[in-house]
Amino acid sequence: MNRTTAIIVAAGSSRRMGFNKLTADLLGKPVLRWTLEAFDACPEVNDMLIVVGDATRDMVESWIRDGVFRKPIILSEGGAERHLSVHEGLKKLLPETDIVAVHDGARPLISVAQISQCIEKARACKAVACARPVTETLKQVNQECVIIGSVEREGVWIMETPQVFDRTLLSTAYDRIVQEGLRVTDEVSAVQHMGVDVFVLNNPSPNPKITYPADLELAARMLQR
Repeated sequence: MNRTTAIIVAAGSSRRMGFNKLTADLLGKPVLRWTLEAFDACPEVNDMLIVVGDATRDMVESWIRDGVFRKPIILSEGGAERHLSVHEGLKKLLPETDIVAVHDGARPLISVAQISQCIEKARACKAVACARPVTETLKQVNQECVIIGSVEREGVWIMETPQVFDRTLLSTAYDRIVQEGLRVTDEVSAVQHMGVDVFVLNNPSPNPKITYPADLELAARMLQR
């Protein structure tokens, strides 16, 4: 089959941002537009399934009407939680899709090369997450904001997206998560719950998630470089 679908999660409420980060302006384009354009440009991606919410639905639909993207696009409604959104999206995939790349819409700096490499590795090992090793010193802090100890950073990685999986593996993992009433914050956790190994692929380029207003300024500077 060899068909890869990118599921772009774009239905969040942006509570920590104070306004919807996916519609926020980033050098003249909404944050989500940057994200979608990266996957649209990736030759290993055949189509995109975009999980939309109230704040992003009309915007994405207008882009589709205007023919902004080259690849086929399916829209899916967001759920109450991220894992429920992805679970619903998995049900709408084309039958021939065998690889699924799930990406946060709020990570607009992902490179086309990194997307391609994640997909290639997933075809070899069935489960891979874009990630980067922790390089900063880590401390444990109590509720009074007092440092109470150090955290060993050896072997500690920061998970990013895309997280790419064999379609059957990921669908089965999410079916189990929903059936058991569990809550997971990423695909790695869902697949690990089945006892399946997930590999990491180091990302050498900036791939921050837009979470706070200052992140927009940082992303703009990175793009301008």
